Amino acid sequence: MAPARSGRDPDSTTQYRSDLLTDLSRLIYLWESPEFQSEVLTRSGEPLDQPSHQLLRLLGFAGPSRPSRIAEQLKTGPSNVSKILHRLEANGWVQRTPDPTDARATIVGLTAAGTDAAQHVFDLGDDMIAQVLTGWTPREVENYTRLTRRFVDDAHVAAEIMRARGLTRARGTERSSS
Repeated sequence: MAPARSGRDPDSTTQYRSDLLTDLSRLIYLWESPEFQSEVLTRSGEPLDQPSHQLLRLLGFAGPSRPSRIAEQLKTGPSNVSKILHRLEANGWVQRTPDPTDARATIVGLTAAGTDAAQHVFDLGDDMIAQVLTGWTPREVENYTRLTRRFVDDAHVAAEIMRARGLTRARGTERSSS
């Protein structure tokens, strides 16, 4: 069953007041779903599993990192990250080097072949966006991209404020205490 056009589930007992947040959540839930990612990769003929794609995307986007930080970012355990890293090392796509700031730790980074593999992952993402935007005019894509960039930039600024002070309730959104 397709979700309601508005993104609101009439049977839900809790919902966001913001249509924007509802729609963003729906998109995140869809695209970050391991089941969705696995199905798309399988049907696309991709030889890598979803966790390997995720780790390549992370290293390609964020750069070298400690395995413990990778586990945090992928929201998984160190042993799972170790298994994924072994698969990627066997392909010659990642390498571990000593952490220059802590002799006990290692840093995982992409090799040249790993950079090519990560770029392939990003190319798949570009193909996905192109498929989503089929039927959009170049002007619509440009406007949406500009507004999305502004939203993301503002979200990063707001995140720093939230980290420092927590959340501040918007005016007129206080819950009644009945």
